[in-house]
Amino acid sequence: MRFENEIEIGVGIYTIRELSRILRIPYAKLSRWINRYWDGELGREFEQCYSWKTGKSKAVGFHTLVEFYIFYCLSEAGVKTRAVLNAHKELSQIFETPHPFAHREVTHNIKTDGTRIYLKAKDKIITLDGTKQLNLQFLKIFFKNLEFNIENIVVRFWPLGKKGSIVVDPKRKFGHPVLENSNVYPETIYNLYKGRETKEYIAFLYGLTLKQVEDSIEYCKAA
Repeated sequence: MRFENEIEIGVGIYTIRELSRILRIPYAKLSRWINRYWDGELGREFEQCYSWKTGKSKAVGFHTLVEFYIFYCLSEAGVKTRAVLNAHKELSQIFETPHPFAHREVTHNIKTDGTRIYLKAKDKIITLDGTKQLNLQFLKIFFKNLEFNIENIVVRFWPLGKKGSIVVDPKRKFGHPVLENSNVYPETIYNLYKGRETKEYIAFLYGLTLKQVEDSIEYCKAA
């Protein structure tokens, strides 16, 4: 198995603050998950860390970013952390990967009967005990924002959906959100907009469409 803490081009680099901005998950919660669970319990399971240090900050790769969102959705549905971690370990063995929640066969086979949550993988069904119904529609929307390769592993993520202009691609700009078909950061567009430049002028300046400018503003406002 190759772990994301082996730094190389194409796996993405996300600090906790960047994860919080992209996924809309509180900073403190993400920090706890990295230290206690992914680098802690799951890291010990595979004798490896899921993060690396960049200066004084910790950072993780793209597949861990995806896993955090799945973990967040399950925890919001009332699934106990222990159940999620146990499922993660078992699925890691089944798929021979430290990132099973970034695998299409897992993410697209989450089921619920309104009380219990099931993770179906190959010939196994893993039951997770939730206290609330998992919003499967919410998860399905998230899955539609993901692009998988022929090996069924997540390779790109559209925070605003695939009809939007913002893409998170670990092979471009170290995974920082950029405008599709360009390397322009949405923050660059938003800063000009906050400086009272018109949307039309910003689009002309960077050779963008008006929709790309509006998507950049929408993304940054939400973040």
